[in-house]
Amino acid sequence: MSRPQERVGQPLFLLARALTQHISRGPVDRVTGKALYTLSEDWLLWQAPDFAPLRLKALFSAGSDGEVSEPLEAVALTCDTAEQAKEKVLSAFETKFGFPYSRPQMSVSIELERDGGFVALEEVDGSSEAIGDVTRLNTLEHYKVADGAAIKVTSRSNPSVSPQCSLKENGDIWDKYFHLIGPDVDQDLEKNPERKKLKLKEVHLTKLLSTKVAVHSFVENLFRSVWGQANRRAPQAVKYFFDFLDRQAEEMKISDPDVLHIWKTNSLPLRFWVNILKNPQFVFDMAKSPHLDGCLSVAAQAFMDSFSLSDTQLGKHAPTNKLLYAKDVPKYKEEVKEYFRSIRDQPPVSRSEFYKFLDEESKKHENEFNEAAALKELQKMILRYVPQISEKLEQSGAPAHFREELQRLQETSDVVRSCSWSCNPRGL
Repeated sequence: MSRPQERVGQPLFLLARALTQHISRGPVDRVTGKALYTLSEDWLLWQAPDFAPLRLKALFSAGSDGEVSEPLEAVALTCDTAEQAKEKVLSAFETKFGFPYSRPQMSVSIELERDGGFVALEEVDGSSEAIGDVTRLNTLEHYKVADGAAIKVTSRSNPSVSPQCSLKENGDIWDKYFHLIGPDVDQDLEKNPERKKLKLKEVHLTKLLSTKVAVHSFVENLFRSVWGQANRRAPQAVKYFFDFLDRQAEEMKISDPDVLHIWKTNSLPLRFWVNILKNPQFVFDMAKSPHLDGCLSVAAQAFMDSFSLSDTQLGKHAPTNKLLYAKDVPKYKEEVKEYFRSIRDQPPVSRSEFYKFLDEESKKHENEFNEAAALKELQKMILRYVPQISEKLEQSGAPAHFREELQRLQETSDVVRSCSWSCNPRGL
């Protein structure tokens, strides 16, 4: 049977994917990133438009003679912009085949089959609606895309001049464009701040709860894969380290169990697991949007609260992320306490057993470490701080050849940067 630490990766990946997919099932404002389906109050699209799903038949170029592939079904929304629809088409391709499309999103465009030909879909073009100085981004509804329509993915001839490609890099996007949130909404909320509070706290808490229910099983599976269940054993490294903390408490004559609980909580769940939970891109080849980061932060807060010894008093002014998991956290706290007790009751791990465990883990991953990449990162770090390192070497009386090697490294790097071709010198 696989060990607990080897079962955390899948639940974490599935939670990130579940959140991403659930967010995309509803309207997402292209300009602000706010969405109808979210765990985070800060990312809630509280004024969502009517929308309907559209099944698109995506066609991909399969040759230089205009040939296209068999249609691939992708689901978009009537309120999606052209860029959002393209993202969902490329996501459907990756889901179907297990690898991303050969060209990045910015270098392809989508075209709608109409009247025997194809019409390019852009977020901004001559048909875009303008309200004063602000332009509404084109949506599939704007282009009257029907359910079952054929969409062709083609290479963009000159991506640098495309309005939709440069849209997010435009510093004035808030002033020039809008999607689902009209230009007068923010001014209205500034005049009526209590209205905003009422909507988010009382009316739209149910929307946050609907997303919480949709992904709740993924959250619980992840949490319980971390702190384990009955009849599971903690990893040897965790047992060895927690026993070390227990011995330190004995030597210091600390008898308060809450102190040990806090030590263990701060050392493993809060310093390690929370960081991984909030940053799945550290361990997976995946992108983390600011919106996904907000949702993961809500889940991470519930995770941290599960290890807390204090009881939070929740009232009408409590943050919504606390209210979402108010009924779950007390149950999680009991499971965490049982987790700590079960580790304490496990047979101790001797030093020799622990070293053997580390050796076995190293051998399992010995072919996964990229020495060249690690050396390159070290080189980049050293070159960033050459003056400071040189000064410290001189102050500490380090041998002269250390400073000479540092100087040689910098000179070699300068030569590489001046080359017009890609250099990859050895020994850096």
